Amino acid sequence: MVTISAGVINRFSLQLTFILFVTVVVVTLFTALLMAPQRDEISEFYLGNRNMSPLRNGLAMCGDYLSAATLLGSTGLVALTGYDGLLYLSGTTVAWIMVLLLIAEPLHNTGRFTIGDTLALRMPRFQRPVRIALSICTLVITTLYLVAQFSGGVALLSQFVGEPSQTTRTLCVLVVGSIVVVYAALGGMPGATFIQIIKAVMLLAGIAITAVFVLNRFHWSLDGLLSTAARNSGNGQRFLESGLRYGGGLTSKLDFLSLELAIVLGLAGLPHVVMRLLAPRTSRVLRTSVGWGMGLIGFVCLAAGIVGLGATAIVGREGITQVDPKGDVAILLLAQSIGGGVLTALLSSLAFVTLLAVAAGLTLAAATSLAHDLYGEVIRKGNATETQELGVARLAAVFIGVLGMLLALLPWEISAASLAFLAFAIAASAIVPALVYTLFWSRFTARGALLSLYGGLITSVLLVVFSPVFSSLPSSIYPDADFAWFPLQNPGIVSIPVGFLLGWLGSVMGSNHESDDYEEFEVRSLVGAGQR
Repeated sequence: MVTISAGVINRFSLQLTFILFVTVVVVTLFTALLMAPQRDEISEFYLGNRNMSPLRNGLAMCGDYLSAATLLGSTGLVALTGYDGLLYLSGTTVAWIMVLLLIAEPLHNTGRFTIGDTLALRMPRFQRPVRIALSICTLVITTLYLVAQFSGGVALLSQFVGEPSQTTRTLCVLVVGSIVVVYAALGGMPGATFIQIIKAVMLLAGIAITAVFVLNRFHWSLDGLLSTAARNSGNGQRFLESGLRYGGGLTSKLDFLSLELAIVLGLAGLPHVVMRLLAPRTSRVLRTSVGWGMGLIGFVCLAAGIVGLGATAIVGREGITQVDPKGDVAILLLAQSIGGGVLTALLSSLAFVTLLAVAAGLTLAAATSLAHDLYGEVIRKGNATETQELGVARLAAVFIGVLGMLLALLPWEISAASLAFLAFAIAASAIVPALVYTLFWSRFTARGALLSLYGGLITSVLLVVFSPVFSSLPSSIYPDADFAWFPLQNPGIVSIPVGFLLGWLGSVMGSNHESDDYEEFEVRSLVGAGQR
C-alpha cells in the first residue's frame, strides 16, 4: 500500500477524505446557520425544536453519545483483545438501559434546561451554592471530554499523514475547534441537533457497510469469522476467552471493573446527554426516543465488534500493531483491504465528522450551564432577560471552545481515552450521586449535594493524578517519575462509592428542614406538573 509519510492510507483516499469532509462541513455549517434560533428565546437555543419525532430524537442521542473512540478505539480494542474488547463494548448498551430505567423520565419531568434546574426545584432555598458546584463539575467534565475530542483529531490526522509537525497539529486543532464554536455559538441546539443526526446516519451506514463486507467475506458464517480471527490473533483460543487484556492479575481485573462502572453510571451524568433527555416535549416521546437511541447505539456496538474481529481475521494482529500498537487504525486498515480507497475515505471522513459532532454537543452543554445556572440564576438571581442570557451563552460557547483548543495544544502528553474515561468517572462520582439522591431520597439535603458534587470531583481527579496515568509506566505523562500510589488507571471503583457516601453523610448530618420540599418535588417528578 502506498502511504504518505508514516500514514496508513494512500493519496487517493486522502484526497477523497478531504473532499468528503469539507463537503459535510460546508453543508452542515450552512444548514446549522439556517436553523439557528431567529428569536432571542433561550428555550429555542438550549432545547431547539421540541416537536421532533422520536426517531430523529433517537438519532440525535446516538450522535451525541458515540464518539470517534467507538469507531476507532473500540474496534481496535476488539481487534487486539477479542473477548475483552467485546465485553467493553457491552457496557455502552447497559449504560443506556440504566438511563432509560432510572433517570430519564423523572429528570425530564423536573428539569428545564440543565440538571441544576432539577436540583434547584428540590432545594429552592439553597439552589445558588448547588448550582455553582454543579456548574464547576459540568465545566470540568465537558472540558476534559472536549480536549479528548480535539486530541483525537490530531491522533487521527497522524494516521493519514504520519506524525504531524507542531504547526500542522496547531492548525488541525484550530480548524476543528473553530468549526465546533460556530456550530454551538450560532446554531445552538437546532444546529447541533442537525449535525448529530447527519453524523448518526453516516456512522450507522459506514459501520453497517463495513460489517456487511466482513460477513460477506466469510460467507455470513460467524464461526468462520471467529476461528479465522483467533488464528490470526497470535493468541489462538485465548483470543476468544476472557483475560487477554484484563486478566493479567487482580489489579487488571479491578481496573476493568472500575472502567465499566464509570461508563455504565457516568452516562447518566454527562451534561450533553442530559440536555438531550430534556429536549423531547412529552415523556412518551422521551421514552420512545431513548428506546430508539439505545437500539441504534446497540447496533453500532454490535457492528463495531464484527468489524474489530474482521480486522484481526483479514489484516491480522501483526499487520495492525506494526502500524499502530494501540490498534486505533484497525478499521482503516480493514477498509483498505476489503473496500479500497473509497471505503477508507468514507470511514476516515466519518471519524472527523464524529469528532465535530460530539465536540459541538459538549460545547453547547457547557455554555448552557455557565449561562443559565451560573449567570442567569446565581449572578443575576433569575432576573436576567432572555436576550442577556442568550448573549452570555454564545460568549460562553466561544470561551469553552477556546479553552479546549488551548488545553489540547499543551505540550504534555495524555491519551484522549484517559481524558474521556476521567470525564465519565467524574460524572459517575459527582453528578450521578447528587442526581439519584435528589430524585429518589426524601432526606437528601443541600449539604449532601455539595459534598457529593465536590467530593466526587476532587476524589476522581486526585486518584487519577496519583495513578499510572501520570507516572510509573512508559505510557504515563511522566514516565520517569513514580508517585502512583493508586494502582488503577480509572478511579471509578473508589470515587463512585465515595460520592454516594458523602451525599448520604452530608444529608444525615444536616438539618431536617432542608428536605421539607420533597413531597411536592416527588409529585412533579412523577407527573411533570408545573415545569413546562
